[in-house]
Formats: sequence, C-alpha cells, structure tokens
Amino acid sequence: MAAPGLGSNGQRLAGRYRPMAEINVTPLVDVMLVLLVVFMVAAPLLTVGVPVDLPQTQAPPITEPKEPLVITINGGGSIYIQETEVQTDALVPRLQAITGSNPDAVIYVRGDKAINYGRVLEVMSLVSTAGFRKVSLIASPPKSTTVKAASGAVPADRSGPASKR
Repeated sequence: MAAPGLGSNGQRLAGRYRPMAEINVTPLVDVMLVLLVVFMVAAPLLTVGVPVDLPQTQAPPITEPKEPLVITINGGGSIYIQETEVQTDALVPRLQAITGSNPDAVIYVRGDKAINYGRVLEVMSLVSTAGFRKVSLIASPPKSTTVKAASGAVPADRSGPASKR
C-alpha cells in the first residue's frame, strides 16, 4: 500500500495534498453575536436599583463628573443607600462611613411619588443636619416628547436631579 500523497511509483502527486490555510470564522461570529445579545439584555438590568415611581419634572439635568451616592425611599417608606436597606437611625452613620465624612459628597435623594412628602423631607433633613451640603432630589422627565416653551417646542430629553440645594 502506498503512503498518502504518493503515487504508485513513490512520487508525489501534484495538487492532491495541500494544507488548509483558511480559518473558518463563522463559529466565532456566532459566538460574538450571542454574547452581544446577552450583554445588551443584561446591561439595563445591572443599572436598576430599588424600583420607585419617580415624579416628573421639567428641570434640566445636572451633570456630575463623579458618581453620586443615591438614597432611595420606596413606596413603603423604606430607606435604601444605593441598593442596601438601612434604618432611619442608622442612615447618618452609614453615610458618614461611606463618604468619609466628606461634606462635599454628592448625594441624590429618590422618593416614590406615592409616598408622603414629609418622609422625603425627613430624610433630606437628616442628611443636611449631618453636614452634607450637596443634596439633590431626583425626578423623571415628563412623558411627552416635547415641553411647551414661550417660543415653541423644546425637546424633553431631560432626566436627573430636579433641584439642587
């Protein structure tokens, strides 16, 4: 029996055996597309904190260069720092521990629109009396696509803090 790639007389056959020099990228593209879809679905889920129904406002957003600390008050009146629930009496010590007692730390307060306004003010008062100076309320933009202004329609692509103290 002759060796593969050799003729009956022991000479090589021209053009019969060549190594494959092409890479099949189809499986790589399939994997990348699946990963893209997975990350597109997972990314919005990672940014969601405590679910609250924010009130709407027409105030322009305030852009901050560093990430703020978010205090959330849900519909049941529970207080959360970022996504961790805290009791009212433990709020100030936790804030001071997280910020290192920095009075210039940026703090956003999110309050569910169904909650009593007094509860939001109570939390803001605790934060202010603790010495934090940059406390803001967060509201959602109006649902309409435009906001009526004196000179015409202005796009309503605003979201973020409603007011700053």
